[in-house]
Amino acid sequence: MSQAKLLDIVALTVDLPEYNLWRGQVGTIVETLANGTAFEVEFSDRSGRTYESLGLRPEQIIVLRFEPAKPDAEVIMA
Repeated sequence: MSQAKLLDIVALTVDLPEYNLWRGQVGTIVETLANGTAFEVEFSDRSGRTYESLGLRPEQIIVLRFEPAKPDAEVIMA
């Protein structure tokens, strides 16, 4: 898998109870921070209204894939 990038759909890999966000919740990367060492992720409801937006580290998210990975794709584990 390649590194996360702008507009990737991601899911949380951790619970963040202080933000009422839980492992598995889905968001969108809307900004790359600190040269790719963190990402601003926006969480929206089904109507598109943002209910939370916060900076997250790569190990707190996983990029969701909607197509099969290429057989020669390099796997990067955080």
